[in-house]
Amino acid sequence: MRMEFAVDGLPLVGDLRVPDGTRPRPALVLTGPLSGVRDQVTGRYAELLAAEGFVTLAFDHRNWGESGGEPRCHEDPQGKLHDLRAAVSFLRSRPEVDGERIGVAGICLGAGYALKFAAFDPRVKVFAGIAGAYHNPYTTRTGTDYQAALAALTDVLERQDLGGPVAYVPAVAEEGEAAMPGAELLDYFGTGRSASAHWVNRVTSASVRELITMDHMIGADFLSPKPALLVHGVADRFCSPEGAEEAFKRLDEPKRLVWLDARRHADLYDREPYVTQAVAATAEFLREHL
Repeated sequence: MRMEFAVDGLPLVGDLRVPDGTRPRPALVLTGPLSGVRDQVTGRYAELLAAEGFVTLAFDHRNWGESGGEPRCHEDPQGKLHDLRAAVSFLRSRPEVDGERIGVAGICLGAGYALKFAAFDPRVKVFAGIAGAYHNPYTTRTGTDYQAALAALTDVLERQDLGGPVAYVPAVAEEGEAAMPGAELLDYFGTGRSASAHWVNRVTSASVRELITMDHMIGADFLSPKPALLVHGVADRFCSPEGAEEAFKRLDEPKRLVWLDARRHADLYDREPYVTQAVAATAEFLREHL
């Protein structure tokens, strides 16, 4: 069911999936990759987890897809946390949902948002991250000229502050500047694998500054005593297994880390058997703890 709910004066558009039956059920909010919209990765997982008996809500964050917000295609970290808060509020208002049994799941960049959000919202009872990007500035600055990157991106923002147009880069590109460079994610977002009328291949240049300054890993220090599941591929060029290991080490019990024999990050977007394995691990964990 297509649904709309509001946050900070903005309309957010989502798809609510409800399993058969009349009793209130546990529910799950999903959030996904940079630039992703709800009929791509999150929609696939939402559909499969609904088939496992959970009410699911996949939605377009502010500035993306069919939801409101300006500038378009801009990564707004604090805004996304507000969106997740409003999504939980919406679920708790629904008669199909047991409002005391709500979890949050994130895929790729969404896993970091889900972790940080779950850590600081007592209404959320469990967290699951799949192929997660658990950003923190300490890791981001390693091996890069961090100050030079900040300076270049701040120059972009200064021009916009003084009335210049919003600057954009491609979301994906095989060569040249892009938020997610290289052939692997182009093979997902740039092909029929991710076909969506609401996705466009661009992000604001300022989004890159948000990516290199955000700290989602802090959520691992504050999530306890809520249960945490991490599902990750053994090789991942975009969301490193080392990042998943660090998050897992910083989490307290109860926690579980599931390794899948996936060798490419986007395998966990839509490739089998990896998606089925990730959904099975998530559903099992949710049944134990939600």
